Amino acid sequence: MKKVLVAGAMLLWLSGVANAQDPEAVYAKACAACHNGQLPMAPKRGDKAAWEPRVAKGMDAMVQSVTNGLNAMPPRGLCMDCSAEDYQAVIKLMSE
Repeated sequence: MKKVLVAGAMLLWLSGVANAQDPEAVYAKACAACHNGQLPMAPKRGDKAAWEPRVAKGMDAMVQSVTNGLNAMPPRGLCMDCSAEDYQAVIKLMSE
């Protein structure tokens, strides 16, 4: 019985890992409203100069900022179903 429970837990965990969201879709649904230039304090997608000081802090710090919220950015950046991996992918998309 224990083996079945462990196997089931592993399958659930693996199915969650495989369900990473498309960064473009995440950007469109949760990030674009602020990061397309509408809010001057939000770094615009593709503006390398604006992203540079944020990138210098490291990916973990940026994911933490999104998760907790920072300044005008609400917690989780309005993506309530995003994982840390989803945030990493969309941050990479926006900062390049």
